[in-house]
Amino acid sequence: MKLSRRNAIWVGFGGIAAAAFPGLGTAATVDELTAAFTGGAAAGTDGITLTTPEIAENGNTVPVEVDAPGAVAIMLLAAGNPEPAVATFTFGPAAGSQRAATRIRLAKTQDVIAMAKMADGSIVQAQATVKVTIGGCGG
Repeated sequence: MKLSRRNAIWVGFGGIAAAAFPGLGTAATVDELTAAFTGGAAAGTDGITLTTPEIAENGNTVPVEVDAPGAVAIMLLAAGNPEPAVATFTFGPAAGSQRAATRIRLAKTQDVIAMAKMADGSIVQAQATVKVTIGGCGG
């Protein structure tokens, strides 16, 4: 295939458009992300602790902590965000504890979901609703 100057310009414009509008692609849904992480296995509720504030005055920086003793991986999802996948943490055999703490951005009041894949192959899940207020005035 021979690439002409005209075709090269069109390819360049296409690259610029793709970079300028990254949201044009389809974002994975919570169900798709959950199915990919669990492999279709049913999730239990024992063995994982999700700590979030009940009310977040600023949705730009919401502290989240997940503790799942015996986990090999933890996935964190924000169901109401345009891109629900927040983070996936993996733990090796030398990990002292299977705990992760971070700050996430929440677009609005929504559920935060933590799923852990345990060493025995089972899946556990915890969920918490975080109310995001605007300047601490409700919302």
